[in-house]
Amino acid sequence: MEQTEVMKPETLDDLIKVLHKIFESDNINVEEVQNIMEAYDSNPQEWMKFAKFDQFRYTRNLVDEGNGKFNLMILCWGEGHGSSIHDHTDSHCFMKLLQGQLKETLFEWPDKKTCNMVQKSQRILQTNQCAYINDSFGLHRVENASHTECSASLHLYSPPFNTCQTFDQRTGHKNTVKMTFWSKFGERTPFAARCVTERLYSTRKPQSHKKITKKLKTFAFGMTML
Repeated sequence: MEQTEVMKPETLDDLIKVLHKIFESDNINVEEVQNIMEAYDSNPQEWMKFAKFDQFRYTRNLVDEGNGKFNLMILCWGEGHGSSIHDHTDSHCFMKLLQGQLKETLFEWPDKKTCNMVQKSQRILQTNQCAYINDSFGLHRVENASHTECSASLHLYSPPFNTCQTFDQRTGHKNTVKMTFWSKFGERTPFAARCVTERLYSTRKPQSHKKITKKLKTFAFGMTML
C-alpha cells in the first residue's frame, strides 16, 4: 500500500495535520500511522493542556475528532492505575507513550468452552514508543506499574467507538461498557465533574454549595498537574 509523503511532525499540531491527511483515504497503512506517531517527539508543553489526571482512575481526554475517521486522545495514568482486559470493537488502536512507562499485557480471546484467559505476552513501553493492536491480535490490559511516577499516552482509534467489551481474567466473563471522556479539547466534561462531586459528598459531611464549588475548583486545578 502506498504511503503519504509526509515530513517528520515537529509539534503535536503538525502530527494532527498529518493524521488528517493520512485518514483522507479509506485505506489506511498501519505501519505508516505507527511510524508517524512514533516520529513525533513528545513535548509536554504542547499536550499538557489536554492532560487531566484523576487521583482514583485513569482518564480519557479527547484531543481531536479526526473528521469522524478517528479519535485522538490522551490517556492519563496515575501511580498504579490500569485498565481492564478489553477489546477494541474491530477498530485500529495506536498507543504512543508521551511520558513515563506503561506495561501492556496481551491475552488470547477466552476459550468458548473453558472461558480461560491465556496470557500471550507482556512488555514495557517507553516514552515515544508507539504500539499497535486490533482484535485479530487478541485482547490487552494497560497499566502504569509505577508507584511514584505518572504516565501519559496518546491513543488513536479508527474508526471511533463508544463501547467495548471488558473481560474478567479469572472467569473470562465479558461485559459491555460505555466509553466516556474525562475532558474534551482541554475542557472537563459533565461526567468528570459529576464524579468529583459524588466523591466530595460521599466522603465529607454535607456542606454549603459555595464550599463545594470552592473545593471542586481546587481539586480540578490539582488534578491537571503531573
